[in-house]
Amino acid sequence: MKGYRRPDGRFGIRNHVLILSTVGCANMMVRKIAAQVPGAVALENSKGCGQVGSGREIMRRCLFNLTLNPNVYGTLVVGLGCETTKPYELADEIRQVSDKPLEVITIQDCGGSVRALERGVEIAQKLVEDASKVEREPMELGDLLLGTNCGGSDATSGLAANPVIGVVSDKVVAAGGTVMLGETTELIGTEDILASRAATPEVADDIYTIVHGLEQSFVEAGVDVRGANPSPGNMKGGLSTLEEKALGGISKGGTTPITQVVPYGVRPTESGLTIMDTPGYDIESVSGMTCGGAQVLIFSTGRGTPIGNPLIPVIKVTGNCETYARMSDNIDFDASGAVEGTSTIAELGESLYQMLEDVCDGAEPAAERLGFDDFSIFHNQEVWCTCIP
Repeated sequence: MKGYRRPDGRFGIRNHVLILSTVGCANMMVRKIAAQVPGAVALENSKGCGQVGSGREIMRRCLFNLTLNPNVYGTLVVGLGCETTKPYELADEIRQVSDKPLEVITIQDCGGSVRALERGVEIAQKLVEDASKVEREPMELGDLLLGTNCGGSDATSGLAANPVIGVVSDKVVAAGGTVMLGETTELIGTEDILASRAATPEVADDIYTIVHGLEQSFVEAGVDVRGANPSPGNMKGGLSTLEEKALGGISKGGTTPITQVVPYGVRPTESGLTIMDTPGYDIESVSGMTCGGAQVLIFSTGRGTPIGNPLIPVIKVTGNCETYARMSDNIDFDASGAVEGTSTIAELGESLYQMLEDVCDGAEPAAERLGFDDFSIFHNQEVWCTCIP
């Protein structure tokens, strides 16, 4: 594999110039800038102002860490100028830990939208020109941070797609890389299994903290999580309980010890299999792993989904042959042979790994090829675990 070496030594498998909004008021501006500069990627922030407490902190660290994602060459931060986020302060904090190119403008300081657009396009064009001079270098599998997620699950997800992803996860970990397992809502009922795989007692405690803390928050809110999970589509696809869904879901993480639990949007400091405390909503979960530094993500779906991400390629895997035939525009890999008995999990895992290598080398999975750039930061109150960096 080859990738783009960044100043911190990590490798990106894409070479994006990020146009990052710090507040909803600047979202149209980042879209307009990116639309005029081929090679630039707009990333909108639905909030960025009027926030307090942990929601504000989650949002700020996610914006911070997005600029550090290895797939990003450099960033233009675009703010309005009066928001809670304070774009210039955010940029100064990022520069203290990163040598990547970073520029910042605000619409108010530029004197309005027209001049902000002109200035933003000028900066973005220079960043893209500089990014084009960066050449790919050999990278190892151990340089990879692989995200995993599932959405639109059915009974075949736990039987085929997720275990096949687990084979790939084990290969990445064995090579010294990092794999993220998330969707805390869908870990409920499997926390004892996961804790038994924890590398240390502290990691086991963190697993219980995020799962039991989430359950307690539902109780305090008077909400039955089973009213939303499994979803109506999950149940129509043959999943009867949240625990059944969770048992299939955790197989995406393979069989290796769990080395760390990290909060939403935080970059792991340990290699190996990690858990990120993400919600069950797919777009927010994938977005959190992007903030956490994933360069690529493998996504299982039994019923089919088109979602992608603006910064990282998302590889779609299904264990349902009917879904693969019906949604071939959106699905990259058919793992149904494990259900039909024509292939083994191990064989399919090796084939999926070859696809992962191809994507790392530039091949575009369906969501990337079709331009799906879904992104949303989770803003709810979170349960802090003991291992926050």
